[in-house]
Amino acid sequence: MRAIIQRVSKASVTVDGEVISKIDNGLLILLGIEEADEQEDLEWLSRKIVNLRIFNDSEGVMNQSLVENGGNAIVVSQFTLHASTKKGNRPSYIKAAKPTVAIPLYERFVAQMEQDLGQKVGTGIFGADMKVELVNDGPVTIAIDTKNRE
Repeated sequence: MRAIIQRVSKASVTVDGEVISKIDNGLLILLGIEEADEQEDLEWLSRKIVNLRIFNDSEGVMNQSLVENGGNAIVVSQFTLHASTKKGNRPSYIKAAKPTVAIPLYERFVAQMEQDLGQKVGTGIFGADMKVELVNDGPVTIAIDTKNRE
């Protein structure tokens, strides 16, 4: 799994003109799932994200996690995170999981985030043409890949 985590002061997901998820302070998480991903990947990634100390404490130092901060989260499926640009100019998405694999893993990841965070998590709609708006706070943007675990 690959995730792009963005600390936001606000974010929303719109499908067909309707806002389906909206948050203020928190995290917007773009999630890419590949065929090799398993339950262990999503559990590790969820715990890592909710415990990342990327929110300012009372002294303005990034020392608080999403759990400690009480912020919200939106998770948006993003198969293009697995784009390979090694050959030519047209990206290949061969590593991205097919919907039969990706949808259940995405849904389980969202459920795991809700469990780890202790609150409902906003989502996009898998496979839909989504419009994602955000105000990146900082900016703070972090990329995590469960295959590297850096």
